[in-house]
Amino acid sequence: MLSTIILQAAGGQGILGTILPMVLIMVVFYFFMIRPQMKKAKDHKKLVEELKKGDKIVTTAGIHGIIRDMNETTFVVEVEGGTKIRFDKTAVSLEATKAVTPKA
Repeated sequence: MLSTIILQAAGGQGILGTILPMVLIMVVFYFFMIRPQMKKAKDHKKLVEELKKGDKIVTTAGIHGIIRDMNETTFVVEVEGGTKIRFDKTAVSLEATKAVTPKA
């Protein structure tokens, strides 16, 4: 008797009918927003770890150059004209050596 009164007061949905849509929204949000962002961050971290001297890169600022020196957190990029610029490793957007060189 009490359960029918609660169901009628809640519009006939009950607790499951109220919580289930929220849980589904959270699951969809995770698979379409959070998970792809985590995968992208993991791929970028792997890219930065695989960089070595002599690799051609493009920074997030759009600067194209070749890595000439590296340490734990930064690297020195040589651009046209012999100019050398120090960047943080997180500034790498793309490793152009593999993108330009065709696979054998």
